[in-house]
Amino acid sequence: MSVAMARAFDHLSLFSSVSISFLLAFLSCFETCYSFKAKHVNLSRSGTHWASAGATWYGSPEGAGSDGGSCGYGNAVSQPPFSSMITGIGPSLYKSGKECGACYQVKCMKRMHGSCSGRPVRVVITDFCPGGPCAAESAHFDLSGAAFGAMAIPGQDEKLRNAGVLRIRYARVACDYSGKTIAFHVDLGSNPNSFSVVIEFEEGDGDLAGVALKETSSEGSGKWRPMQQSWGAVWKLDAAYQLKPPFSIKLISQYSRQTLVAKNVIPDTWSPGSTYRSLVNYL
Repeated sequence: MSVAMARAFDHLSLFSSVSISFLLAFLSCFETCYSFKAKHVNLSRSGTHWASAGATWYGSPEGAGSDGGSCGYGNAVSQPPFSSMITGIGPSLYKSGKECGACYQVKCMKRMHGSCSGRPVRVVITDFCPGGPCAAESAHFDLSGAAFGAMAIPGQDEKLRNAGVLRIRYARVACDYSGKTIAFHVDLGSNPNSFSVVIEFEEGDGDLAGVALKETSSEGSGKWRPMQQSWGAVWKLDAAYQLKPPFSIKLISQYSRQTLVAKNVIPDTWSPGSTYRSLVNYL
């Protein structure tokens, strides 16, 4: 090999080494500097990543399981847009209430039971199932009677419920409430110094990573007061002084980390037990 060719190979080797080093550095910087995380993407309205779970049902055969459940939605679970299509969930997916409001599609296949339609139906997490198969299995859905029967071939819902226990397929999906806006139900224990609210009907992710409240008096300074998850879908702010309404509430979704602000959604005349509907939602 000539000296010229040897030098050419040396330069080529050096160029390749520098190029690879530059590429690795760029990728590292991209991930660190821009906090890119593959998880933070929008959910699909239809299931794409299916997994296996156990399923049971509770409550009346065509009902909403229980009146409210551990997420705190109360009798809203039997009314539109939930319309009794709800589920209690085992600890692995409930995550101490952080997944309240998340939506899933569930389906049972004919090979599992002759009455299964194989058609996916959407359910919302509104309750917690703490023991038995819910705790023993990696994923378990304790569905309302209405939701369990909805997986059946038309006219065979009772036959499917008689099976009692099934193996099903499930997939996380976006919540879609056909244009319904987010509602804020003020907890009965709220007072001028301590404000608690149940947050309902978030489209998209359905669940929340963070909530903050801003008083009208702090509008100029832009001061948001972080709220704490009290339990389930209930978020609270314990202030050291009397809060001054109206209140704006900021929501950060759990899955995609999208931010949404319901401006002045809680009026001056708010009262415990009342529900106030915003003008916004994620979809």
